[in-house]
Amino acid sequence: MARVDLTVRGGGVTGLALAWEAARRGARVRLIERFRLGAGASGGLVGALAPHAPEQWTEAKQFQLESLLAAPAFWAGVEQASGLPTGFARTHRWQALADAAAVALAETRARASETLWRGRARWHVIPRPDHAFAPVSPTGLLIEDTLTARLHPRLALAALAGAVRARGGEIVLGDGQDEGRVIHATGVAGLEALSRATGQPAGQGVKGQAASFHCPGFETAPQFYAPGLHIVPHADGSVAIGSTSETTWTDPEATDARLDALIARARATLPILANAPVLHRWAGLRPRARSRLPLIGPWPDRPGHYLANGGFKIGFGIAPGLAHCLIDLVLEGRDAIPIPFRP
Repeated sequence: MARVDLTVRGGGVTGLALAWEAARRGARVRLIERFRLGAGASGGLVGALAPHAPEQWTEAKQFQLESLLAAPAFWAGVEQASGLPTGFARTHRWQALADAAAVALAETRARASETLWRGRARWHVIPRPDHAFAPVSPTGLLIEDTLTARLHPRLALAALAGAVRARGGEIVLGDGQDEGRVIHATGVAGLEALSRATGQPAGQGVKGQAASFHCPGFETAPQFYAPGLHIVPHADGSVAIGSTSETTWTDPEATDARLDALIARARATLPILANAPVLHRWAGLRPRARSRLPLIGPWPDRPGHYLANGGFKIGFGIAPGLAHCLIDLVLEGRDAIPIPFRP
C-alpha cells in the first residue's frame, strides 16, 4: 500500500465507520485492530438505532437525530461498496403506555416532536395494533416513533470492513504501524489510556448482556422498548434482546443469571417469544465516558492524534454523524464537532 494518510485504531463500529468515511473520500487508510473486528461492544446482538425522547432538547440530542436521519444513505453506501448486507431497516419502535399519566406525557412529546423533528419522522400515540409482536398495553395505547431503525451488528461490521477494502483500505489484525494522522477508537481500553495520559478519569466500561432467539416471521416488525429492555426483530429471522447495565462483574464476557432474568422478562412481555429457542448469549464491555456523552476530537496534548470513544449504547446510531464530522476535521480542517463532545 502507498503511504498511509490516516491510521484508525479500533475495529468496532466507530473505527470501521471512520475508516470507511475516510476511504470513501479518497484517503489512504489503515485500520489496526489488536484482536478481532467487533471484539468489544460492537460485537453484540441488539442493533437498536433509537432516538432520544423529543424533550429537553440539547446539541447532543440534535446530533443524534441528524445521524439517525443520515443512516439510510450511510448504510446503503456501505452495502453498495461491499456487496454485503448490513441488516439495516427503518422498522419503527413501539412502547406501551401504562396509565393516563404516561399517555399525557407521550402526547406532550408528540407535540414537541413536530417542532424538534421538523416533520422528518413522527413520535405519536396509536391504538395497540392487532399484531403478534405488539406488546400488551394497560391503556390499549402505544407510542410509535418512525425514526427508530435496526441493523445486525455483526453483519454491519463485516460490510463496513468489506467497504473499506473495496476502496483500497488496509485492515490489520494484530500489531500494526501508525502512519499519518491517527484516530483512536479503542473503546474501554482507549478510555483507560486517556485517563492515564491526562491524570483524570475519562470513563469506564459498563458490562452488558444480550441474547437472541430463533423467531422467524417477524423480520419487518417494529422493535419494542421498555425501560431496560429492547426487543429487536432482525432480517435473518432472529429476535435480539438486551441489555443489562452492570458496573461490577467478575468476568466481562460471561453470561449469567442477569441475562436469564432478562430472557424471562422478554418472554413475559411478548408471548410470541415464550417457546422460541435461544440462539446466542453475549456479554461484553461498552465504553461509557464520564460525561455520558461521546468523546470526539483532538487528543489533548498529542498533535496529530484524535479520539472517537464513549459511544456506550448509541455507537451504531451515531456512527454516520460521528464519522462525517471527525473526518471533516481530520482530513479537511472543518470543525463542526459539538462542544459537549470534545475531550
